[in-house]
Amino acid sequence: MSRILIAEDDPHVASFVQKGLQAAGYSTEHAADGETALFLARAAGFDLIILDIGLPLLDGFEVLAQIRGEGVPTPVIVLTARDSVPDTVAGLEGGANDYMTKPFHVAELLARIRLRLADRVPVAAGNLIEHRGLALDLHSRRVRVGDDAVELTAREFAILEVFLRHPDRVISREQLLNQVWGYDFDPGSNVVDVYVRALRAKIGAERIETIRGAGYRLP
Repeated sequence: MSRILIAEDDPHVASFVQKGLQAAGYSTEHAADGETALFLARAAGFDLIILDIGLPLLDGFEVLAQIRGEGVPTPVIVLTARDSVPDTVAGLEGGANDYMTKPFHVAELLARIRLRLADRVPVAAGNLIEHRGLALDLHSRRVRVGDDAVELTAREFAILEVFLRHPDRVISREQLLNQVWGYDFDPGSNVVDVYVRALRAKIGAERIETIRGAGYRLP
């Protein structure tokens, strides 16, 4: 069972998140201020941290800076009422893995948690990820489609890696932007569609399905 730290000073939000995560099968612990969150993040071996920015005693940015400065690799999803671009950039550049603003749907939070936890699953021996005739070697950066070697750009390689780590799962355009570009692009941009089209041309159009209104899936 994955253990998740919820660092949130609003008791109603904390309770809402805890109930949603526990119903989904996660073990949770709550920290109501930044000092407690920092202590637990350092010592308790959590699989993921949900971190509010507006914490008392020590704000979330400082907690994030300290744990990253100390080499704590635990994935962090920033959950906050602040939705300005500077705050988003500060959170991501400070070491956050994802960023959600309040109000939010617990289903979306759970989807983001699953993606972040899946990113921590070790790759098979030899750094090779394989799925239905596709093979991606993370060490050599080589890609094979069946018996054929395929040359991909760095972005195409990163997109294919996301799909191969989550086969049969719908991946939204926003999730691809987050994981491949790190929110450097406007979410309204068509850059994801352009790169997916180029990737399809190299590995086979039938290998990546478009799920209307939701994103893409590698079946």
